[in-house]
Amino acid sequence: MNSEKIGKKLREIREYNNLTQEELAAKLDISRDAIIRLEKGTRKLNLEEFKKIIKFYDLDMDSFLNEEKQTNNFKGIILAGGSGTRLYPITEGVSKQLVPVYDKPMIFYPLYVLMLAGIKDILVITTKEDQLSFKKLLKDGSHFGINLSYVIQPSPDGLAEAFILGEDFIGNNPCAMILGDNIYYGSGLEVELKKAIDNANSGLATIFGYQVKDPERFGIMELDKYNNVISVEEKPKVPKSDYAITGLYFYPKGVSELAKTIKPSARGELEITSLNDIYLKTGKLKARLLNDGYTWFDTGTFESLLDASNMIRTIENNRDMLICSPEMVSYSNNWINSDELMERAKVLSKNSYGKQLIRMIEKEKNNE
Repeated sequence: MNSEKIGKKLREIREYNNLTQEELAAKLDISRDAIIRLEKGTRKLNLEEFKKIIKFYDLDMDSFLNEEKQTNNFKGIILAGGSGTRLYPITEGVSKQLVPVYDKPMIFYPLYVLMLAGIKDILVITTKEDQLSFKKLLKDGSHFGINLSYVIQPSPDGLAEAFILGEDFIGNNPCAMILGDNIYYGSGLEVELKKAIDNANSGLATIFGYQVKDPERFGIMELDKYNNVISVEEKPKVPKSDYAITGLYFYPKGVSELAKTIKPSARGELEITSLNDIYLKTGKLKARLLNDGYTWFDTGTFESLLDASNMIRTIENNRDMLICSPEMVSYSNNWINSDELMERAKVLSKNSYGKQLIRMIEKEKNNE
C-alpha cells in the first residue's frame, strides 16, 4: 500500500472516530503538521508511528496493510430489476435506477458504494426491457476501472433470487449485494464497508441497520444491548425495533447454495430476510449500525427521490465538491489515472459534474 493510500485510510479512520487532527496529534505525541502530511500522502510513516497508530485504534496490522488482498476475490451485485410502480408515471418508460438523483443516474450511487468497498467485479441484474439502456450507460465498466457483467431477472421474484441468478458470476467467492435504488452517504462509510468485508472473509454475513420512523415498512432487525442481532423480520405489523435492514448485504462464500434452499414466502418471493435468518440461526449474522453522521435513502417514492436529490445538491453546493461519484472513487483507488479521468471529464464537461472532475484534476496537479 503506497503513502497516498495509507494517508487516505488514516484520514478515514480518524474521521470515523470523530477526532480532529489536533486531537490525534496530541494522543500520538506527534505534530499536527505531521498528521496533515501523513494524510495527504506526502510524508511516510516511520515504524514507531505506525505501531502507535495500530495500537491506538486497535487495528489488525495484516488487514490494514493487505486491504486490496481482502477485496480482490470479492464479487458485487447491483439488483436493478423490478417495475418501479411506486414511481409511475415516471418509470412507465424508463427503469427506476436510471432516473436522475440530482446530477447522477440513480444506479451511480449503489455502484459508488461497491467501488468504495474496493469491489471491482460487479454484476448488474436488470429486466430484459431495460438491460440495453444500462449497458449504454455503464458499458463494460472500464472507464471506471472496474469489470461489469449483466444478467436478466425475468420477473421480480425476491431479493434473494439475485444470488441464484448470479451463481456462476459469484463462484466460490464472498459477495456483496446492494439494491439499485439505495443511497448511502457518511464520512465513515468506507470503514464500515471494510468491516463487512472482513466479516465475510471470516465466514460471517453483515447487514446494515438504520433508524426509521416507520419500521413497519421495512425488514427489521431486533438487537440486544450489545447490538447483537436477536431476530430479523420482514415488514412486521408490530416491529420489535426501529432499525430497518437497509438494502446492502455482505455474505461469505457459499451464499448461492443457501439461497437455493429458501422457500417462497406467502407473496411468492425468495425473501432476503429468510436468507439472513439462516445466517442468524447458525450464529453467523452481524449488524453494522449507521447512526449519527450517516444518511440512507430508499429512493422508491416521489418524496424520497426529491429528498435525496435535495441532500446531494445541498452538500455538493455548500462544499463545492462531488459526492458519491464512481469516477472520483475510481481515481482515489488508483483504478484509473489522471489522464483517464480527464478523458471522462471532457465527455461531461458541459455540466457541473464534468467541471468538478476537471477542477479536481487541476487541483491535484497544482499540489504536486
